[in-house]
Amino acid sequence: MSEDLEFAFALVLNGASIGLMYSLIALGFVLVYKATDAINFAQGEFVMLAGLIVAVVLGFEGAPLVAAIAIVVIVMVGFGFGLERVVLRPLLGRPVVAVIMATIGLAAMLRGLGPVIFGSETRAVSLPIGDEPIVLGPASLPPIQVLGAVVAVLLFLAFSWFFKKSRMGVAMRAVADNQQVAQAMGINVERYFALAWAMAGVVSALGGVVWGSMLGVDVHLALVGLKVFPVVILGGLDSIGGALVGGLIIGIVESLAAGYLDPYVGGGTKDFAPYVLMILVLMVRPYGIFGKRKIERV
Repeated sequence: MSEDLEFAFALVLNGASIGLMYSLIALGFVLVYKATDAINFAQGEFVMLAGLIVAVVLGFEGAPLVAAIAIVVIVMVGFGFGLERVVLRPLLGRPVVAVIMATIGLAAMLRGLGPVIFGSETRAVSLPIGDEPIVLGPASLPPIQVLGAVVAVLLFLAFSWFFKKSRMGVAMRAVADNQQVAQAMGINVERYFALAWAMAGVVSALGGVVWGSMLGVDVHLALVGLKVFPVVILGGLDSIGGALVGGLIIGIVESLAAGYLDPYVGGGTKDFAPYVLMILVLMVRPYGIFGKRKIERV
């Protein structure tokens, strides 16, 4: 293999691993949208909150990692249930924009309260995976990226089965399609709304552990949520598989832009290249590559 091909392969493999980690956060968007037909703009802040909690728990001397992960999952599930019950349930039946504005306000509140409660210093989340790069051909990947990619794939497989094969998953899809019809068929809409936010809490908990270990945890970790907007736009808000593929595309585009364009322009291309791609896709397929085109009678 020539040096050029080895370089390209290394960029693609590195981008794919990062892209799968983006998909892990994007999964939270998709879960909420599939069940409630609303977008959670606070998903990045959920990841930040989960990372802060696990970092605080691990800060206690002798605290085992398994216990820290279990605690953050339980807390985030409870947070999801509480959020739906206190903030979002009163908005049931209101226009979707009301829920969107509520999540935007929640995001701002969490970004402000995070440093107040947990402090502004960057906290580390140490995982027992070592720092020795994992060599895959010409590519050397940090162990945390490989772990994040594996976690993302496992979650995508689990939730794909859930929505396609389980009774609860099918019921959640029915709620997203038409809340009134689902309620008339005996489906408890409020229960499935709460379940969707709890599931998003689980995804946020695992995302906070992985991303916190990679970047450290502070208020800036919430900005990772902005990175996944192109992911869900490309893949489609209502497609779990689309979020996976969208993450791979965005991660690879970022990596290729950094590898081939940064030397000519001085850097920074990976920060805007995904948004350029997102705009181009919106011009052709505004519902995403794998999203379903909705046709409504007016």
